Amino acid sequence: METLCWSNCKSYRESEYVIVGLEDESHSHAIRKGTSNAPDRIRKISKERDVYIENNRESLAYTNSGKPQSKIFDLGNISRENIPFVYERIFNEGKIPITMGGDHSLTTEIIKELGKKRGPISLVYFDAHPDFLSSTRDFHGSVVYDCLPYINPKSSVMIGIRSPELEEIENIKKYGISVFSPEDIQYHGFKQVIGDILSKIGRNIYVSFDMDCIDPSFAPGVSVPVPMGLNPITASILLKNITCGGILGMDIMEVCPAFDIQDNTSHLASRMISELLSSVKVKEKTPFFEKTLKF
Repeated sequence: METLCWSNCKSYRESEYVIVGLEDESHSHAIRKGTSNAPDRIRKISKERDVYIENNRESLAYTNSGKPQSKIFDLGNISRENIPFVYERIFNEGKIPITMGGDHSLTTEIIKELGKKRGPISLVYFDAHPDFLSSTRDFHGSVVYDCLPYINPKSSVMIGIRSPELEEIENIKKYGISVFSPEDIQYHGFKQVIGDILSKIGRNIYVSFDMDCIDPSFAPGVSVPVPMGLNPITASILLKNITCGGILGMDIMEVCPAFDIQDNTSHLASRMISELLSSVKVKEKTPFFEKTLKF
C-alpha cells in the first residue's frame, strides 16, 4: 500500500499521529462523485511531488515550518463501519488521528467517538458551507448539526463560509457559532481574526478541513466548488496559528480527484497536512505570523 509521504515511523505502537483513510462517500448528496478515491490519490501525489531522489536516496520537501518532530504512522484505509472501533482505540491510547476522506459526513462519526472521551469539543470547521442543515440529517450537509451533542457551539468556529442556506443562517444564530468568512479575513486582517478565533476556541480542539474552503482557482477538485474562497496561504496561516498549541485530531475532506486539474487539489491537501504536522505542539506561545523562519 502507498503511504502518505509524511509518515515517518514503521509501527502504530510508536506513533503519536495516525493517518487514516476513509474511502466512503455514501452519505454525500453532491452531484460530483469520487471523493472515496481521495485518500489513495493524496498519498500517491504526495510521493510524486513532495519526495525527490537525491543520490539514490529519497529526500522530503518540508514546509517552511520545518521537519515534523512527531512520530507519524499511516494506518491505511478503513471502512465507515469500522470508525467506532478504530477511533475508540486511537483516542483511548492518546494518539491523534489525521483523517483523509471521503465525504464530510464522516466527520460526524469521528466526533461521536471523540466526544465520548473528551467531553464538549471546540470544533474548528473550515468550509465554504456551514453544513448546518437540520431538516435533513445524516449527510454531508448536516455535519455540524449532527455533531451538536458532542461540541460546544460557543467555543466552535466556522472559517471560509460563503454559501449558507437560510436554514443554516438561522441555526448559526440560534446556537451562537462564530463565523469568519473570506471577506472578514480580508477586511480585518490576519492578526485580528486569529486573535478573535483564539479567544473563542477552547483547549479541546478538533479541526475539520473541507477543501472547498479554498477558492476553486487553487482547489478545483472538490465536490461542491464555490468562488471567492480562501487562498492556500491564508488557510495555512490560520491553520497553523489555531493548532500550534495542540489538537485532538484533524480531518481533510471532499477532495474529488475526478474533477481535479493536474492533481493540484490532492497535492494541496497533502501540503495542508504537512503544514499542520510541522507546526502543531509548538511550545512557545508566539503566534506563527510573528515568527522568523529559521532554516
